Amino acid sequence: MDSPRSRLRLLSRAASPLAGVLMAFLPLATPASSAGPDLDGIEFFETHIRPLLIDSCYSCHSAGADKVRGDLLLDSKAGWEKGGVSGNPSIRPGDPDASPLIQAVRHEDDDLAMPPRKKLPDEHIALLEAWVRMGAPDPRTDGEALPDPAQLAAGHWAFQPVRTPELPEVSDVSWVRNGIDRFILAGIEKAGLTPAPQADRFTLIRRASFVLTGLPPTDEEVAAFEADPSPDAFEQVVDRLLASPRYGERWGRHWLDVARYADTKGYVFEEERRYPYAYTYRDYVVRAFNDDKPYDQFLLEQIAADAVVTEDDRTALAAMGFLTLGRRFLNNAHDIIDDRIDVLTRGTMALTVSCARCHDHKYDPIPTADYYSLYGVFASSEEPAEKPLLGTIPDAARHAEFAAELSRRETERDEFVRSKEEEHRAKLRRTVGTHLLAAHDAAAFEDAGKREEIARSRQLSPVVVNRWIAAVEGWRQDPNPLFAAWLAFAALPSESFADDAAAVAAAIASPAGASGHPAPVVEAFAGDPPTSLKEVAERYDRLFTDPADISLKDFLASENAPIALSRGELHRLFDVPEGQRQRALQRAVEQLQATHPGAPPRAMALVDKSRPVEPVVFRRGNPGNRGDTVPRQFLELLSGPERQPFTQGSGRLELARAIASPDNPLTARVAVNRAWIHHFGAGLVRTPGDFGLRADPPTHPKLLDWLAASFVAEGWSMKALHRLILHSATWQQSGHVTPEAAVKDPDNRLLSHQNRRRLDFEALRDMLLQASGQLDLTMGGHAVEIAAQNYQPRRTVYGFVERQNLPGVFRTFDFASPDTTSAQRFQTTVPQQALFFMNSPFVLDQARHLVRRPEVAQAGSVAERVTQLYRVVFQRVPDAGEIALAEHFLAAAGDPPSAEPVPVWQYGHGTWDAQAQEVRNFQPLPHFTGSTWQGGPDLPDPTLGWISLSAEGGHPGSPAHGPAIRRWTAPADGLIEIRGTLRHPGEAGDGVRALVVASRHGLLGQWDVHKGSTQTGIDGIRVLRGDHIDFVVECRADEHTDSFRWAPRLRDLSAAESGAPEPSWDARADFEGPSGTTRPLTPWERYGQVLLMANEAMFVD
Repeated sequence: MDSPRSRLRLLSRAASPLAGVLMAFLPLATPASSAGPDLDGIEFFETHIRPLLIDSCYSCHSAGADKVRGDLLLDSKAGWEKGGVSGNPSIRPGDPDASPLIQAVRHEDDDLAMPPRKKLPDEHIALLEAWVRMGAPDPRTDGEALPDPAQLAAGHWAFQPVRTPELPEVSDVSWVRNGIDRFILAGIEKAGLTPAPQADRFTLIRRASFVLTGLPPTDEEVAAFEADPSPDAFEQVVDRLLASPRYGERWGRHWLDVARYADTKGYVFEEERRYPYAYTYRDYVVRAFNDDKPYDQFLLEQIAADAVVTEDDRTALAAMGFLTLGRRFLNNAHDIIDDRIDVLTRGTMALTVSCARCHDHKYDPIPTADYYSLYGVFASSEEPAEKPLLGTIPDAARHAEFAAELSRRETERDEFVRSKEEEHRAKLRRTVGTHLLAAHDAAAFEDAGKREEIARSRQLSPVVVNRWIAAVEGWRQDPNPLFAAWLAFAALPSESFADDAAAVAAAIASPAGASGHPAPVVEAFAGDPPTSLKEVAERYDRLFTDPADISLKDFLASENAPIALSRGELHRLFDVPEGQRQRALQRAVEQLQATHPGAPPRAMALVDKSRPVEPVVFRRGNPGNRGDTVPRQFLELLSGPERQPFTQGSGRLELARAIASPDNPLTARVAVNRAWIHHFGAGLVRTPGDFGLRADPPTHPKLLDWLAASFVAEGWSMKALHRLILHSATWQQSGHVTPEAAVKDPDNRLLSHQNRRRLDFEALRDMLLQASGQLDLTMGGHAVEIAAQNYQPRRTVYGFVERQNLPGVFRTFDFASPDTTSAQRFQTTVPQQALFFMNSPFVLDQARHLVRRPEVAQAGSVAERVTQLYRVVFQRVPDAGEIALAEHFLAAAGDPPSAEPVPVWQYGHGTWDAQAQEVRNFQPLPHFTGSTWQGGPDLPDPTLGWISLSAEGGHPGSPAHGPAIRRWTAPADGLIEIRGTLRHPGEAGDGVRALVVASRHGLLGQWDVHKGSTQTGIDGIRVLRGDHIDFVVECRADEHTDSFRWAPRLRDLSAAESGAPEPSWDARADFEGPSGTTRPLTPWERYGQVLLMANEAMFVD
């Protein structure tokens, strides 16, 4: 039997840190990493591309068209692969620029432009480009009738009621410990295989500790378990781990992937980007797992806690962050609701209901009507303006400080807003005539765009002008004496206005009371008659400016007056500086709530609206194209045709009960399958986020049902499920793979052995901190920075998750995207992972702390010190060969190297002088977060705005703040070649402009990119030592959504002339924080670093 002590030996070939890194990141094959269907790509096609093609292309390019234009069919994959009359494919997957279809929709060639009369909106073209760029995934068949989803669903395994199957018969009964083993062994025996031997105790406790707590066991815990002779020794280990607070932190993080948890809202323009109380949801989840809250109650509270909490205990309100903490989509209510439907249905039932937003689901029997039934539930819910308090205030002194500062900021905000509201109300009162004239001129046009154009050309609000149009039209039927004069003058022909106005003015000025016009109006038109309608408007302006007459005052104060705007409508009248100031003051309030330690915890809750919304279907997902009304109700797929509409408020509580019901065939199956993933590295169902008709069938369908039934029978207890799995012989197998198993079951679907797995991001970082003795086990509270230079040594689950600009280290180690629910993480093996362990200041810090631990630093001989390091990092003692290898490494390491020279890269901002073709006023960016250089700790920075630079790219500033500049300084004379790819990855924004500017040669190259990428190559530039080359990125019209990726690579070609190796520089690999912040490692610290990045530390057998 091979064990981790023989398999994962440290540095078997060379005592080199680089060798250790390369060994640590060899792509060890595991079943969990096997590739599956491009479900994300297909979902993108169904959500965005199919509706676009149907609406814009099928009328001319489908089998149902009256005439197929150009012999091109776009209603099947085979159609675009065949192409049109040219005989060439109309799409080249992965390359939009080379795809004739993309060229056609861009209207690059008038003869080939599609659609021919009107170009598609830019956002539709961007969707097509993104689809082609991802490989043009297309599930459509050519002419093949698709089966009816409802018929297929009737026999689909996931939609059948959960039943407890009989345990299968097996030959080797002695191997069986519980029901799991019977199902697994039956499959193994049927394949002619045998289970792997039981893992040794060292492997079992290490595996269990990482699975349940995300941390390795201590050396003392390993020794105690290995020495415990009791038959239930392992059961005691499992009970201890499940009782540890660390368990909730580990398994809570798994659920946070499902909940697409983040501490920020995504791109929000000038709003505060942070959710002030996101942490209360994270803490609720951790606490729920530690308390073993029944899973059905856990779901119920996350959907409808507001309907089930009591006044005595409102802490469960925090659970509703599950729904409210998604991306905010610039406050687009329809997208927010779609996100909530998706996280609810995929997150709890593995159903892709959001695919029915624009059309009936193409695979599962989920009609669009059912999507909008759920839409109505969430449209009938709202977030309260004042978030509900959760429990008591922990620190009275800090709370008093918070309350005083909050009051000051709120007062400043409110006074500013009130003063601006009154200014705009006064302006509306004194421009009554101006609005009347604009309404008169605009009413001549039926086109809403033309009306808006007229209003804006006069610096008026189109909304207010339209209200005046409606008011004037109403007065024609129900006269208002104050405006009878206006109607009379407005009815005069413009060409004879001056001649006819005298008679109108005379009628108005007839003896008092005889005309029916109020005295102020009579007075306004006494004397000379107006010569134009504009002059009439001017008199009305004067009439309503500070009026004394009660009739005028009553009109201005009336709720039905066109100028009676709500506060929200008034705020839309604020000009740009006023709006920016208002948002800045509101942001200051929210920043305080999000960061001050004295801010009382509150829940990011939902409540029902006073009047539920009766939803309608949006045809093609367009809110402006309203279809049939539908009731708020559950999915027919799961509740049958006799289902009843929801009747209790929004229906969220009824929806929650339907999902958390033992009769729901999906909920328990989905939960146990996801738990299985974290115990074995792969699920019984390999598509954990989709149990619909496209799902992979279970490897052991009866086992899945047996587990689901047991889970419900045990009171939906996650801890009982863990015990069941960990106590099984299946889970306790070693990772030994026989040659027969490798051939017959290469993906280990039969589980004839345990799977070896690499630690995920959280376990990896926490392991490093624990080994160094720096891990801070404080629980809960506000999120902390863990990727910054001044990182906090808290557990990674408490790290700040920035949705819009997720730190590079998170992405490098495959952290789940906070933009969408994630049922499973996928592992990549990329060079940046090895570079992180070699160069990251965080890893270097842990190596220093590791060798300073008292048990290590106080050890006498080299062998004793090495032994202590092994105990700390690997929880075992080294053998003689490993001690000899360490001694050799330390002897060869020599003295620490001298301090590094000044880096060739600098990260700053400045001014691009196009006329002089040079960069002026270059200044380094002052703040380093640990992954990004920027103006200050928060973006936008008050001084430098959005300017930032990271290893991979950055963000330019506004035209006022200037470009982001990455400067390279030549360390020696040379001939420099430059290569790189400039990307503007977002679907929004207007793109960026990049320039390469040499101090000796001026502008070398310039590129514009928008929603795409371009190569930025420059050949053979002569430089002298000290010359610099600036990589400048500036915004175009504005800086909004202009994140870019550009990490240039430079190579000195002159070295080749002498046969010497060519020096090279890579902006991504060379990226670093402030120079001089890290001293070189000592030989012992370098040795500690080698141990920390060894396979034995990073993998679990």
